[in-house]
Amino acid sequence: MTSSDTSSWTDICPVDDILPDTGVCALVQGRHVAVFRVGPDRFFAIDNVDPKSGASVLSRGLVGSLGDRIVVASPLYKQHIDLHSGQCIEQPELSVSAHAVRTESGVVQVRLR
Repeated sequence: MTSSDTSSWTDICPVDDILPDTGVCALVQGRHVAVFRVGPDRFFAIDNVDPKSGASVLSRGLVGSLGDRIVVASPLYKQHIDLHSGQCIEQPELSVSAHAVRTESGVVQVRLR
């Protein structure tokens, strides 16, 4: 990223505020976003609103894998969302948006797509 791109990035929290294999919810430009830390240093961001229920809960889901896909299971209906793409594995029509995420100087940042 060039320095002119920094205005589109939103600071979420310090890296250490997100425990490995968990997520947090953040409000980014009026949008509920779930930010996940997988292992010690991989981060993902998807919409936090469960598309089936409309509740802002995906950040509370269980992080795991299905084959080679890193997923979160919705805490309500248990559908699996691919953290790379936002695709719902069982019901593609329930997919969510995936967002760009990075760490900069120890802070997790998100850019909406």
